[in-house]
Amino acid sequence: MDFLNFIEFKITDVIDIVLVAALLYYIYKLVKGTVAINIFIGIVIVWALWKLTELLQMKMISSMVGGFMNIGLIALIIVFQQEIRKFLLMIGSTNFASKRNFTRHFKFLKQEALPTDTNVDAVVGACEKMGMSKTGAILVMERTNSLDFFKSSGDSMNIEITQPILESIFFKNSPLHDGAAIIQDNYITATRVILPVSNDRNIPLRFGLRHRAAVGITEKTDAVCLVVSEETGSISYIKNGEFVPFKGLDALIAMIKKDLE
Repeated sequence: MDFLNFIEFKITDVIDIVLVAALLYYIYKLVKGTVAINIFIGIVIVWALWKLTELLQMKMISSMVGGFMNIGLIALIIVFQQEIRKFLLMIGSTNFASKRNFTRHFKFLKQEALPTDTNVDAVVGACEKMGMSKTGAILVMERTNSLDFFKSSGDSMNIEITQPILESIFFKNSPLHDGAAIIQDNYITATRVILPVSNDRNIPLRFGLRHRAAVGITEKTDAVCLVVSEETGSISYIKNGEFVPFKGLDALIAMIKKDLE
């Protein structure tokens, strides 16, 4: 009878499991590719062992593991301080209440999709021109997560997007070319921005720091990035920490417009 009570699920139990699974997934995504991933996996294993020993009523080992989990909480906060900071930043930087992002989240209520404010044609056109001259560049386009925290590492500005402006920013002799440029709506709001570099070991070795920085910022936020390689002149599109393949610049423009809706 006790066994039947144990396997009897309520709707709240299902919701509880889904929420825990989602939380573990986002934590795993946050620490993936870093040295903290092994610690995270170890914590999950120890926690699962603790719950298993409690279920089997193995009181001695359960109390030992439980004590370790309680005492180790402070140590975990110290070890994961950078990851916790990034996680809180990821949650707190979601401007859900802003008018623009509110309409994005509920755009299905409208008959037609909202057009993007960003001049994507000019952005891609500038990348194409810079690719021809092998001028390295990295452009970060904001979506729903605020990039204000990252903007503080660079130079603030408020310039409407045009192709010549973008090309002049990343011109090799320009004092603004080193670092990333952040695009919000149809304005360049920061240059020389320092981005978090991804430690993902799956990134091919042919990609340098620009590409790793683009992967890093798209891992931490929902922004999308365009990177122009200084070595090959090729254009890369990065979203959700991954390289997105595309066939031709027209397809790239259409893809970016859809992502920025």
